[in-house]
Amino acid sequence: MRKLFGTDGIRGVANIYPMTTEIAMQVGRAIAFIVKDKAKGHRIVIGKDTRQSCYMLENALAAGICSMGVDVLQVGPLPTPGIAFITTSMRADAGVVISASHNPFQDNGIKIFSSDGFKLPDDIEAQIEDLIFSQKMAALRPVADEVGKAKRIDDAKGRYIVFLKNTFPKNYTLEDFHIVLDCAHGATYKVAPHVFEELGAKVTTIGVEPDGKNINHECGALHPEKMAAKVKELGADIGLALDGDGDRLIVCDENGEVVDGDHIMAICAQELIVQRKLKKKTLVATVMSNMGLEIAMEKMGGKMVRAGVGDRYVVESMRKNGYSFGGEQSGHLVFLDHITTGDGILAGLQLLAIMKKRKKPLSTLAKVMTSFPQVLKNVRTSRKIDIATIPGFDEALKKHEDDLGKKGRILVRASGTEPVIRVMVEGQDDDIINKIADNLCRLVEKADAQ
Repeated sequence: MRKLFGTDGIRGVANIYPMTTEIAMQVGRAIAFIVKDKAKGHRIVIGKDTRQSCYMLENALAAGICSMGVDVLQVGPLPTPGIAFITTSMRADAGVVISASHNPFQDNGIKIFSSDGFKLPDDIEAQIEDLIFSQKMAALRPVADEVGKAKRIDDAKGRYIVFLKNTFPKNYTLEDFHIVLDCAHGATYKVAPHVFEELGAKVTTIGVEPDGKNINHECGALHPEKMAAKVKELGADIGLALDGDGDRLIVCDENGEVVDGDHIMAICAQELIVQRKLKKKTLVATVMSNMGLEIAMEKMGGKMVRAGVGDRYVVESMRKNGYSFGGEQSGHLVFLDHITTGDGILAGLQLLAIMKKRKKPLSTLAKVMTSFPQVLKNVRTSRKIDIATIPGFDEALKKHEDDLGKKGRILVRASGTEPVIRVMVEGQDDDIINKIADNLCRLVEKADAQ
């Protein structure tokens, strides 16, 4: 059983176990201990989002790393994919991101990239946990001039901006576009506006005034309605909504209609197939993606394979099988030919390039896929609940699955990042799938109340 790591690093309420300074320092020591086994210069990048609690966790991580004789490169607020990029660009041994991604401000998290820019595999995360809880590092304390030092990399944002702009076709500009850009008061608030403005777009910004507490609050990829309303009000061409750490993208078309990650994947996959750049003509999505995406891929002459929920599992499938593009309905989009993890700004640039090339609005491009009716409901619980132990749940689930047959599907899973049970039902009738979802949610709520 994992003691610290979930589906996307370590996450929890800041200053409550496991997101304490004590654990952060030990995580820093463990990462440093692991990288010192390598014959390199021993440097670790630390970046963060805009949460108030990032300050204390950043200092604790840096102290832990330096205490093991490894240097720290601090880049300040920068999107998660930006840390992956800087880690490889600086030839660092690892990169650490302090962020709880799309979670509210009181939460925080620690995500770790290896030297190649990919998130740590399960076995290395297990090794970190073992080092922390076995006390194996207790006697290994460098002294005098053997301790590490920390310094700031002041031009990290500029380096990342240049990298992003270079992923956009050099023969195109964005001079014809008016973009509404919602940065969720998060890590993209300085970087993202510069990228789109420097490529020529007219940019109207939302969510670019972080105060340490407003990250993701009624804005960004989880709340795209504000962006969509602004697009309609201003008559803009497109809206781009990022999440707190910048690895997700949700968009809306010129009519203010929200376009989710599944439709963005369909649009981009179609273009990659035309360009013969979609390796093995295969898109990697997750079990949460709509059945309509699978059908759309078949019509394009490609195919879709499903991975577990979480962009790290999408990337693992891509690397293992030689695929080049994948993502999640929630807006994680991974263009492996460009970067090693989900990148909301980069994904927005790729989508805009397709609109520019085809000279079509997003509303037209989005018709490449027709979604099956789908409902996703979350039940927040007071404790961790094993779905298999809920009385009558398995029987109810099987009955509902039999009722849907091949014309629908049900997925019930516990969130790996917060105490939530997610119930997703897909089918051809909205009323039926909502009734099924409500029934399953009631069973979870009843079990939580007992």
